[in-house]
Amino acid sequence: MENFHFSLPKFLFLLLLLLLLVISDQIHICSAAAAAAARTHRSPARIRTNTEYVRTSCSATSYPRLCYNSLSVYAGKIKTNPKTLALAALHVNLASARSTAVAMRRLAKTRGLRRRDASAISDCIEEVGDSVFELQRAIRELCRPRVYDFGALISDIETWVSSALTDEETCMEGFGGRSVNNRFSVKAKVRRHIVRVAHLTSNSLALINTYASSAAAAQGVLP
Repeated sequence: MENFHFSLPKFLFLLLLLLLLVISDQIHICSAAAAAAARTHRSPARIRTNTEYVRTSCSATSYPRLCYNSLSVYAGKIKTNPKTLALAALHVNLASARSTAVAMRRLAKTRGLRRRDASAISDCIEEVGDSVFELQRAIRELCRPRVYDFGALISDIETWVSSALTDEETCMEGFGGRSVNNRFSVKAKVRRHIVRVAHLTSNSLALINTYASSAAAAQGVLP
């Protein structure tokens, strides 16, 4: 019997709760638009407008329901700002990748784990670690206060996020097969975690592209 069966969900819930609080603070610190939003009176009409903006923006992603569910809680800070939306998506993405890395390290300690699965988890831990680093780099680039070559900046950010997605997809490939149909298996648990991260990364990339398009349409006038 897996010795973490009861403790892992509670541990991950507490970790995710802490990460959500950190995300909210980081979005506020990094984005001037978010800071302004926090000082603005939030009337019911404004709240509806902000929430609808998140919903509409998420409809252009590959996983709109996941996008909306993960970002609508930050609608008050996002307002209708595409840069802040992309930043929020990246922070949520990073938090999920970090919690997945923690879960995988715990899953790697499962008793009776087959050698092949243990090797796949080990590879996955490394790949998710790379993904965390790449998402951190993307956030750092997006938080730059002054940008002289916006096209190059977006290209760099897209490269980092695309690399993160590639790492996550490589991890998923190691956990395909028939045994995934058993939702209690280690392989199924790993796959559930990594699929969510990969979907969030795909959404982040789409929202970064939306931000790039909106900035280009504004003829280089950046928020």
